[in-house]
Order: sequence, then C-alpha cells, then structure tokens
Amino acid sequence: MSAKRARRGDELRRSRVQGAQPDEGRAVPYDPLEVEPRRYQEWLERRYFHAPVDPSRTPFCIMMPLPNITGTLHMGHALNHTVQDLLTRWHRMRGFNAMWLPGTDHASIATHVVIERELARQGTSRFALGRERFLEFAWQWKEKYGGLIYNQIRRMGSGCDWDRVTFTMDPAYYDAVIECFLRLHRKGYIYYGKRMINWCPNDQTSVSDLEVDYQTVQSHLWHVRYRGADGGPGVVIATQRPETILADVAVAVHPDDERYRDLVGRRVIVPIVNRPVPVIADRRVDPAFGTGALKITPGHDPTDNAIGADHDLPVLVYLDERGRMMPEAGRYAGMDRFQAREAVAADLEALGLVERKEPYTTNIGRCDRCKTVLEPYITDQWFCRMAELAAPAIDVVRRGRVRFHPERWTAVYLDWMENIRDWNISRRLWWGHRIPVFFCPNGHHIAEREAPPRCPECGATEFRQEEQILDTWFSSAAWPFATLGWPAQTPDLAYFYPTSVLVTGRDIIFLWVARMIMFGLEFMGDVPFSDVYINPTVLNIEGRRMSKSLGTGLDPLDYVEQGYGADALRYALTLRCSQGQQDLRFGEKLLEDIRHFNNKIWNAARFVRMHLEGFDPAAGPGELDVIDRWIRSRAARLVATVTGAFEGYDFDRAARALYDFVWSEFCDWYVELAKVDLYRPGLSAARRRAIQYTLWSTLEGALRLLHPIMPHLTEEVWQSLPHRGESIVVAPWPEADPAASDPAAEAAVETLIAVVRAIRSLRADLGLAPTAPLAPRVRTDDGRAALLEAHRDYIAALGRAPGLTFGGGAPAAGTVATIANGVEVALEVTEADRGRARGRLLGELEQARRDLRRVAQRLDDPAFLDRAPAEVVEEERRRDAELRRRVEALEGYLRALA
Repeated sequence: MSAKRARRGDELRRSRVQGAQPDEGRAVPYDPLEVEPRRYQEWLERRYFHAPVDPSRTPFCIMMPLPNITGTLHMGHALNHTVQDLLTRWHRMRGFNAMWLPGTDHASIATHVVIERELARQGTSRFALGRERFLEFAWQWKEKYGGLIYNQIRRMGSGCDWDRVTFTMDPAYYDAVIECFLRLHRKGYIYYGKRMINWCPNDQTSVSDLEVDYQTVQSHLWHVRYRGADGGPGVVIATQRPETILADVAVAVHPDDERYRDLVGRRVIVPIVNRPVPVIADRRVDPAFGTGALKITPGHDPTDNAIGADHDLPVLVYLDERGRMMPEAGRYAGMDRFQAREAVAADLEALGLVERKEPYTTNIGRCDRCKTVLEPYITDQWFCRMAELAAPAIDVVRRGRVRFHPERWTAVYLDWMENIRDWNISRRLWWGHRIPVFFCPNGHHIAEREAPPRCPECGATEFRQEEQILDTWFSSAAWPFATLGWPAQTPDLAYFYPTSVLVTGRDIIFLWVARMIMFGLEFMGDVPFSDVYINPTVLNIEGRRMSKSLGTGLDPLDYVEQGYGADALRYALTLRCSQGQQDLRFGEKLLEDIRHFNNKIWNAARFVRMHLEGFDPAAGPGELDVIDRWIRSRAARLVATVTGAFEGYDFDRAARALYDFVWSEFCDWYVELAKVDLYRPGLSAARRRAIQYTLWSTLEGALRLLHPIMPHLTEEVWQSLPHRGESIVVAPWPEADPAASDPAAEAAVETLIAVVRAIRSLRADLGLAPTAPLAPRVRTDDGRAALLEAHRDYIAALGRAPGLTFGGGAPAAGTVATIANGVEVALEVTEADRGRARGRLLGELEQARRDLRRVAQRLDDPAFLDRAPAEVVEEERRRDAELRRRVEALEGYLRALA
C-alpha cells in the first residue's frame, strides 16, 4: 500500500473515534483502489452474501447467467452483474433472504476452440490425443484458467453467494443434465435421425441455428448452362457454389413461370458429371433470383433438401465432414470446398458452359465461435421435439406468469416460440455431457445411465456409447433447478425455486431464456422465474459493437484499476441502463463525471463529520427550520422515487434521481444553507442540534439508497458516521416517512433557491467578478415578501449580495431585472459599467442565437428524430427551450441598458 493511501486509511479510522475529527479544511479525493478491496474482503469474512435456507424469511433468488470458463469480464458482464447485484443488495436491505448464485458454463464449442488452438501450438490435435487424453487436458486447462473470471467478478463488488458456486460439469450438475435427457427420451420427445444441420468443418460438430453468425460478403453468381438431354438448349441456372454442381439431382422452376413451362418434365444434363436430371416445378423457387431456374442439390442445401424430399429425389453428398471433396468427386477429390469452387468454375469456363459471372452480395453463416464458414450437412443427430414443450411455455408468458421488462420483448419471445422447430441437441465434440445412449451391434439403442446387461430387443451383450455430447444450451436450460439439488427434493430446491428474476441480454432470449422456461415447467411443474429483465447491449460512445478484434473493446477492469474504481463504473452503467433503449453507449467521460460525484459525497461526508461533535442521534432533531423541513421532505420523495424505480426496473431513473438529490439538493444547497447558520455567531444549541440531525439523517439515508449501486463508497462513509448495525450491507432500506412530507417548506426553499440563482445569473451575464459584492433588489407582490426578508441571510450569503434590499419603487436607469419563480430580482448597473456590460451581453446573445439555430436545425431534421436515441432527442428539446429562454432574457437585459 502506498504511503498516501495508508495516510488516508489512518485518517478515516481516526474519524471514527469519538471526538476525533479529520482536517476538513481542504477537499480530499476519494481513493477507491484502497477502499474497495478492503471492504469487499470484510463482507466475505462476515459472510453477508451467504443465504442459508430460512423458512422464517422470504427468499429472493437470482441465478447468474453463466459466463464461459474461457471468458474474461467484458463491459456487457459489468452491466449485467451490476444490475443483478443491485437487485440482490436492495432485496437484502428490504429484509429478504437474498441469494445470488454464481457459476460458469463448460461452453463446449468455445472451450474446444481455445484448447485445440493450444494443442496446435504444441504440434498436436484432439484427434491425435484421443478422447480420454483430450478430456484430461481439458480438465487441467479448466483448473488453471477456468476460475479467472470469478476474481474479476469479485473486483466489481458482486455480492454472490460464493458457497454455492456451480460448474456445469460438476458431478451433481452432470447427473441432473443426464436425468433431463433420460426423462425426455422416455416421454418420446427425443429422437435420433438423419437430418440436414449447420456443420462446422473446423470444430467437427453441428451448430444451432441460433449460434450462426451471419455476415454480408461479396461473392459471385455463375450463370451455367445445363444442356438438354434431347440435344436442345436446356436451361441456364445461377449458382454461388459451382463445387456442388457435381451433386445436383434436378433443376426446379416455379410452376407459373412462363419461361420454363415447356421444360417441366424434360431432362437436362448436369455439367462435368454428365448426369441426366429432371426439370421439376415447385412453388418454393423464386422466379426473380438469378435466371429463375434453381439447381437442386439435396445433399448440400436445406431448401433443396426439402424440395428433394417432397419430389422423392435422391440425395448425393460430395463434401466430407472437413469440407473436402469426397472420392466420388473424381479429379476434385481431396480439394477444400473453396479450392474446388474455383477448379470447377474454371472447367465450366473451359467447356463453354458459363454464360456469365457477376458480382453478388450475399449472407454467409459462420460458426459463432471459430468463425469458419458453415456447411449444410446431412448427418445422424439427436433431436428434441419442441411442440409439446413450447405450448405451456407460451401460455405462462401470455398469462403474465413470466413478465419481460421491457415489455416489448414479450412479442419477440412469443413470435419465436410459436414458430419453433425441433431442437438439434447433439454435438460431435468431447468436452461436455456425453449422451447416455448405448448401441448394440444390431443397431438398437438404449437410453440409460449405464449400459444394460443385454439388449432388450435382441439380447446382445456388447454396446458402444454414443460419442456425441449434448448441446451446451441443453445443460444450461436446467440451471435454475439443477443448481439447487434437483432431481433430489432438497431444502434448497423447495425454498429457492422458483427463483425471482432473471437478468440477461437479448441475444440469448431464445437460446437460454425460452429453454429454461420450458425445462422448468417440464421438470418442476412451475416457471423458473417470474420476471425477466433484458439489459441493454453496451456499445462504445460512437455506437459500435465492443470487440477487441475491431479495436472497440473496453476492458472494465482497466478502468477500475486506472483509479475510477468499481463503484464509478457501476454507477456510470446504471445511469445509462434505460428500458427505452436497446443499446447503451459508454465512454470514459461517464466515469469522469461519476468520479467527481464520488468525491462530492466523500467531501460532503467530511463536512458533516466535522460538525457532529457532541451529536447524539437518539436525542432527536429538535425544532426544525424551513431549510431542514425542505431537505427532509425532498429526501422522503427521493425514497419513494428510487424504490418505485427499482420496482419498475427503471434503474437509470433511480440513479439520476440519486445523483441530482445528492449533488444539487443536499451538497449544493442544503449544506451551503446550513453553513450560514453553523457559522453564525451565537448559534443556539437547539439550532445546532437540528442542523446536525438533518445533516446526519439526510446523508445516512442517501447512502443507504445509493448502496445497491455503489456499495464500497457507501459502506466506507456510512461506517464513519453514527449508525445502527454492523454494516450498510444489512442495514434496512429507507422507508418514506409521510410525516416528513412538507409541500410548504419545499415551495418556500424553492423560492429562496430561485432568487439566489437569479442573482448569480445576473452576475455572470453582466460579467461582474465572482467575489464582487452586489446590492440586488428583490420584490414580490404576493405573501412571500415576509419569507424572503426572514431568510435574507441565506440569500445574501449564497448570492454574495450583502447589499440586498427588498421592495422599493420604480427601478433606476440602467437596472436589469429578471423574474425568478414569480419574484422580481433587479440589479442596477452603474453608468461606468454599462458599456462593458452591453458588449458582453451582445456577445452572449449572438452565441445563444447561434446555438439555438443549430439545435433548431437538428430538431427540424426528420432523419435525426428517427435515428437518434430518444434520450438524445429529449436532451435537444430541453436545450432548445433553455436557449429560447436565454435569448429572451438577454434581449431584456439589453433593452434595460439601452
């Protein structure tokens, strides 16, 4: 620890000793790098995050969306974990037995990619090692690197129940996944079949439709003539994949396409292989694509496969599992598919069969993990029927038993579920949950945990287990209940299931959320959670996706360790976490703003502590003045606002309300108003006690409201103040006190503040020195004159206006005036200063008009209104109104000085 940090720690510890106060004469910046690790370790040692079963308390449970063991913390994790921690801490403070269960996913494909890359560096491969040795290597790798992300999660202040860490390959969890498979298989939902799937030639496995990364690329379209078998001209087809021509078994045209009506039923010759194939009619052909004639290759295209099945066409396959041409391809055998594409195209050119080659923009599907171009491939796979599982999962969302926040995601979920296809649940990988099916030599299969003594179909006694593993998303679909001991009926399962809320991103609504709902209903008979909060996607400040490969990635821990700290990052993300936006734009400027906010809290607390000597909270507030009643009333409103915002998942609204209250109302106004009294000669003991109580109670309550978002700073400051209880982590959530509501006090102080702001504004607009004493005149025709005069000291001190007067007759020449909350505030400008003041005002007016023109131009642009985020448009409208008021005020000043 540096000497500077040690001094700060010593100073803070001294401030907790009765009667000993730190030096408050200068602002001291808050040091999160010293505070945060220390406070988090204290929480761990005191086991605040552990939630044992306790029937006397209401449970609140969140299951962490599983990060991959290959992963490191990124900004999306930082936002997602902040929201989960916020909800967990908030419920704990409200008296719930709050449990946030952490864990990691074995991530089959992602782990294979990483490990196989390492094996390649060592000059070997998984196939050279074999299954058993590869799995040994994978477990060793997991033990070495798989837990790194946990340390990063802790550094963010995440209050997980670390006693419950679960890995999806843990023995108990593994058994639960196998049980899910066996139960679904017994019900007939799981079946084995030869289907066309997405195949990754690099990873040697199938890939879910939801895990395909589609990218727009520039390609070519070859127009190739298939001559007629009868010697006629035949037909010209258009294809992006000449290498698959060798596997063509037909040419299809739309039945209503007049160009080809006479060709249907005839035969044409497939080039190079010289295979005669029929011309068929099918309504799935798009007459507008290419020439309107579609070559049919059932072995290498999903649409062609469906058309071929309906027309009883044969299936020919010319590519193997590695994307290489098979021996049947003749001279192209052994070629990579892309090499074969060029070779076949060249041969077609040489044969004079290429009518033309044109540029073509298309979408290709890549493996989401290794980025290899995927191949439609027919292979034996395991599938799960989805219709029976989806129906109840649709019903619970329609009936509101599972609610999405924001609500718009409900329609997205239902649309996908109502058009759901059977799920390919097998993967030709080794790292994962091996499918518990055993084949006898006669082709029969038995689904059991262990091979049976003999085959129930034929009596065979020899078996081989299925080599494939289950899709990672199959195993993670059991996460809400398998983590709690299912299939055993454990106390944890009975107490914590169903869980409370799921916090996740929109990209896995189908991959994970929907499947958890289906599995929860199927295996537990109840929904896995009642609410699903879809957090925004974090983009950089330019609105680009965060990616290390694109150079737009932002490492959250880099910012934390650079001195901003975890709390600042958490607060900055929460401040932008809006239900109105799908994306959250993040930049370092946000962290700078919150660092200033943290320092504001830190130094406000120093001021409060300095004035708490002899203070006893138990003595009560005593007689409160209007400024005390005002801040207490505003604090009561804040409790209701923040609580309501958390309840509605409006986290940005809560963060903004807290920021505005602490920075403006408490620090900028109440503290400054209180100083006027505290530094007044002859201050009574009763008045001092009222100010002390108000300073302490307002700050202490605000800290508890802030705690779920910024836990470390609030703990550090709360511990330095008089408090009840061991830690703010387990302190009660504030409740709005109806007795504190005081609309009259709020109206009174709002008037005082408006007058002070008006004086400050006149000073700035006229170019008067910040320290120059002013003599403004304040006048009102309503009953507030007595209020203003009674609190003259506040206005004079905060406005630096010792010559402040009230009432008066007609204004003198050269007097500029403004209206503040219905009160006239006037200031006479001496004749010697008027020329300079007019020059300044003219410059200010010209600038304000320029700014107004720019803002108005943006607001008149339909493209801006359509494309800009709603919060940006709203900010521009607010700026427009503000500038119009500004122009009007400056024009009035200039008229007064004419």
